[in-house]
Amino acid sequence: MMLHIPDVLNQDELAHIRGVLATAGWTEGRHTTGAQAAQQKWNYQLPVLAPEAQPLADLVRAALLRHPLFQSAALPKTVLTPRFNAYEDGGHFGNHVDGSIQPDPVTGQAARTDVSTTVFLNEPDDYEGGELIVEDTYGSHEVKLKAGDAILYPGTSIHRVEPVTRGMRLASFTWTQSMVPDAFRRQMLFELDMTILRLRAQMGDTPDVVNLTAHYHNLIRQWAEV
Repeated sequence: MMLHIPDVLNQDELAHIRGVLATAGWTEGRHTTGAQAAQQKWNYQLPVLAPEAQPLADLVRAALLRHPLFQSAALPKTVLTPRFNAYEDGGHFGNHVDGSIQPDPVTGQAARTDVSTTVFLNEPDDYEGGELIVEDTYGSHEVKLKAGDAILYPGTSIHRVEPVTRGMRLASFTWTQSMVPDAFRRQMLFELDMTILRLRAQMGDTPDVVNLTAHYHNLIRQWAEV
C-alpha cells in the first residue's frame, strides 16, 4: 500500500530543519549503503552521528508518530532513526530495494523494514526532477510532494529517485517495523479503521460502530507482534 500523508511537518519545523541542513556537513551517499545499491546511489547524506543529526531525527520521528494516518497505516512497532539526504547536479538513486533488516544507526537495534517513508523537506518548485518512482504490480508510481508531506510505501518495493537537474531536493527517510508484519493484513486494518472513522463522523458511536471497532481491535490482537 502506498499512502500520501499530508502535513507531517509544519512550517516552523520545516524552516528549522532546512536552516540546520544549510550549514550541515554532508557526505557522499554511496558510502552509506551496501555494495549493490552503492553503484546506483549518487547523492549526499547527513552523517547519522553528526551533532545536528539526532535532534533533527527526533523531530521527524515525533512528527510521524503523532500523525494519525501514519499510526493507522504503519501500526509501528519500531521506527528507525530518520536520516537526511540531498540531491543536486544530476544526483539520483537508481532502481534498488531496501535491505530487509536495518540496524538503527544510533541504538544499533535491528528492525525489519516493513514500511518505507520519505518526508519531503522543500517545495517541488525548488528543484526539477527528483521524483520518487515506486514500482509495484500495478506499474510505476511517481511521487513529488509539497514540503512537509510524506509518502509511505512497502519496504519490499523496487524504487528510485530520478536525476535532479535544477536546484536541490531535500528529504528525510526512515523505515518502520510494523506490529503487523503482513502487508495485506495491514492494508485491511487501515481500510477498516478509515471506514470506522467515517461512520463515527456520520452516525456517532452507534452500537454497530462500536461493534465494528471491537472487531478492528480484536483483529489487531490476533495479528500483532509486540
